[in-house]
Amino acid sequence: MPLILEIVTPEEKVYSETVDSVVLPGVEGEAGILPGHVPLLTMLKPGELTVSKDGQEVVLAVDKGFAQVLGDKVSVLAEGAIDIAEIDLTAVDEARERAEKALAEARALGMDPAEVEKLETIVRFSLVQKLAKNRRL
Repeated sequence: MPLILEIVTPEEKVYSETVDSVVLPGVEGEAGILPGHVPLLTMLKPGELTVSKDGQEVVLAVDKGFAQVLGDKVSVLAEGAIDIAEIDLTAVDEARERAEKALAEARALGMDPAEVEKLETIVRFSLVQKLAKNRRL
């Protein structure tokens, strides 16, 4: 009996597959999810989400968010998520540098806290992507 995994960000549905197991980066530690898992609602920290399917492993870099396990369905709502195979380290570094510069300017000018938080999210997620990709190289 497989799991249905859906990963959704504010921009798009990043992943929707039937899988064998999932390891979530929970704020209280990693949580391994197998079919028949008890219902669970947990906060996610930025990190690596590992999916096992047909003997293969797929790793996604995810930003903070929430995960819900209900029946044989795992729903992940995250600020960002990307398969590490798709990460371009040069683009990640450039995006982080632009966001850090904009963040410094926003703080100096006392900009809207929501805008500052958005820039912080970009910086944080770019670092998570870089760390996840470098661990797998």
